[in-house]
Amino acid sequence: MGTLEGKTAVVTGGSTGIGLAAAQRLAAEGAHVFITGRGQAALDAAAASIGSAATPVIGDIASSADLDRLYDAVRTRGQGLDVLFANAGVAAFAPLAEATEADYETNFGINVRGTWLTIQKAVPLLNEGASVVVNSSIRADDGLANFGLYSASKAAVRSLARTFANELKDRGVRVNTISPGAIDTPAVDKIVGPEAAAALKADIVQAVPIGRMGRPDEVAAAVAFFASPESSFIYGANLDIDGGEHQF
Repeated sequence: MGTLEGKTAVVTGGSTGIGLAAAQRLAAEGAHVFITGRGQAALDAAAASIGSAATPVIGDIASSADLDRLYDAVRTRGQGLDVLFANAGVAAFAPLAEATEADYETNFGINVRGTWLTIQKAVPLLNEGASVVVNSSIRADDGLANFGLYSASKAAVRSLARTFANELKDRGVRVNTISPGAIDTPAVDKIVGPEAAAALKADIVQAVPIGRMGRPDEVAAAVAFFASPESSFIYGANLDIDGGEHQF
C-alpha cells in the first residue's frame, strides 16, 4: 500500500516533464490524480501513461475559468483534495536591456498570478491535513544573467508559499516549496530548439557538482515526500533539488 492510498491529488502542468513524473509517482503511491495541461494530445497521452488513476482536464492556470472547471471536476468526485502540486509555469528569458513588457506579463501572469489562483481556488476543497507543494526554482536566489524576470517570478511564488503556509496552518494544511535546478525535461528543447539543446545541456552540467542534470523522477520523489505523512512536521520549507549547484 502506498503512502497516498485513497487520496485525491491535482498536478498542474501534468502532461510532460516534472509534472508528468510527479503525477505518475503520486498515482503509484495510491492517489487519484487530476492533471492539467494546455495541449489536449499531450494531456491525453500523459493520462494514458498513468491509467485509470488519472483524470485529464484541459486548461491553462492563467485562466480563472479553466481553473474553475478543474476544481469542479475534483468537487464532482466528492472526496475533496488532499494533495496539490502547483507545478505549471513558463520561462521567458532576456537581459535587462532587451526584456519586453510581454516577457514580464508572460513570467508574472502565468508563474505568479496563475500559481496564486491555482492555490486560492483550491482552498475550499482542501481536506484537513492536505499538502500543497509549489514549484519554484533555484534561479530565485542566484541572479543568473538573462533570468531576471523568470527568477523574480519564482522568488515570488516561494514568498507566496511561505505566507500561505502560515494562513492555512490552523486547518493542518501544509504548504512547502521545491526548487529544482538543472532538470533534463522537454522544456530545454522548447526554449532553445533541438539543435542547441545538446550544447546547452553540456554547458549546464559544468555548474552541477554531481556532474549531470537531474531527472524528473528525482523531483517527483521530493513531491511525493512533501505530499505524504512522512513530512508531517515540515511547514513553509523550501527544498533545493539541484545536484549540489547551490553549494557554491
